[in-house]
Amino acid sequence: MIAAISDWFLSLGRDYGVNPLIFGTIYVGAIPFFLASIGWLVRRARAGRSTLAPTLCAGFCFVSAYLYLAVAGRNIPVWVWIFLGALIAYGAVSLVRSTRAKIRAAETGED
Repeated sequence: MIAAISDWFLSLGRDYGVNPLIFGTIYVGAIPFFLASIGWLVRRARAGRSTLAPTLCAGFCFVSAYLYLAVAGRNIPVWVWIFLGALIAYGAVSLVRSTRAKIRAAETGED
């Protein structure tokens, strides 16, 4: 059963021109950079400084694996792009709400 699932998963990479191991490495490898960017963003917001650079960095880390899919992939079904668009939109809204809450908590001293 596990071998069949593994074969199916790896065949998706062959069908769409994407190496699942590279995709997974980018996806997991971006997590620490994403979290560091959020910390950087909160510190800069707390200090009243521009948050543009950390926001762009966090956004890049958030979509980096999907950028790999967009660049290396071929014949990706439209439903995948719609799903990823919805996932990214939901993640962005969630991130903005969470970051604003962290900044508010830091400003009021509720750490």
